[in-house]
Amino acid sequence: MLGDNKQYLVANRMRRIMEEYDFRTLGALVNRVNQLPGLKEKVIDAMTTNETFWFRDSAPFDALRDVVLPRLVLEEKRTSLRIWSAACSSGQEPYSISMVIEEFKMRNPGALMRDPEIVATDISMSMLTNAKQAEYDSLSVSRGLSDARRRQFFDELPQSRYRLKRSIIQRVNFRQLNLKDSYSSLGRFDIVFCRNVLIYFAADLKIDILQRMRAAMNPESCLILGASESLPAALGDKYKLERVSPHTSVYRS
Repeated sequence: MLGDNKQYLVANRMRRIMEEYDFRTLGALVNRVNQLPGLKEKVIDAMTTNETFWFRDSAPFDALRDVVLPRLVLEEKRTSLRIWSAACSSGQEPYSISMVIEEFKMRNPGALMRDPEIVATDISMSMLTNAKQAEYDSLSVSRGLSDARRRQFFDELPQSRYRLKRSIIQRVNFRQLNLKDSYSSLGRFDIVFCRNVLIYFAADLKIDILQRMRAAMNPESCLILGASESLPAALGDKYKLERVSPHTSVYRS
């Protein structure tokens, strides 16, 4: 599953769990991971990188606002959209997407007949539980979020906490999913965000995930990767995906 250069992460992140359960080896932990209540969830949380913030790497969100949405909605006249945020962690990415959609709708009234659906998936149930609450502390809200967007899209709560407004929350549907599993239950998408997660996978699994994501995308759709990621040339040629511009990780068919 993991690339060779990521193997050290396993030992480092499993150390506390091994001490808690008195496992002497990683093999012992693996053998019991599906037998002991709660152990699998602890392993998933330990192995998941949950570092995230609002509008991370602003370029993809700028492209969504300035290129992708105008193309799909204004030029192609699509009346509704389905968007997938893969490995959504604590929710900042799908909610950032929802804010961009809200801004687009305000600037283009009536362009979308139906509200877009954002399907946000993650392997960690604890992260999904937190994301569904749509509440964040002042530190989390300050990371990548402008004061203008905070005032527009959040309600301030007691104890320096903030909750997203219903208009932003209601279009996001959170679901648990391991990217190694089938995507057939998700349906098809016009836009797929898969950012800063494929770097943790071995090359063959990365290609498999990208191929299955492409199969879940509608014709004339967009795939958005992380800022430091790129689509293997062979896959781009096979699926006729090209960069929106030379300096972005946004691909369109």
